[in-house]
Amino acid sequence: MNTLGWMLDDALKMPETRHAVLLSADGLLMAHSAGIDRDDAERHAAAMSALQSLARATAEFCGQAGADWRQTVSEFAGGFVFLAAAGPGAYLAVSATDRVDMEAVSFRIQELVQRLGKELTSPPRQDAGSPA
Repeated sequence: MNTLGWMLDDALKMPETRHAVLLSADGLLMAHSAGIDRDDAERHAAAMSALQSLARATAEFCGQAGADWRQTVSEFAGGFVFLAAAGPGAYLAVSATDRVDMEAVSFRIQELVQRLGKELTSPPRQDAGSPA
């Protein structure tokens, strides 16, 4: 069950991107790109959930206690991890090499977040049983 995986694959058409996972706030894998197997994607989804929780806890350091968290970028020797809010209770993580155009990948992530938001939000149910 990886119904949104194609959307993640589409986002990875940028040079120097590696993998993408879509996860729930509690760390459950919702979708993954084709280049990463399910077991690794599940492990990374759990780690990304912890990372976003830690990032939220540091908002006060920016003078904004309780501020809405939007994105975290982690840099490592050899690459970056971009983690962004992707709708109510969902997060998108993208990994990339150290040669990626950071501005371009951040822009692409925000475009994908907009698209995913439409897919993740179901329309309100119509109350068919109420009297007119």
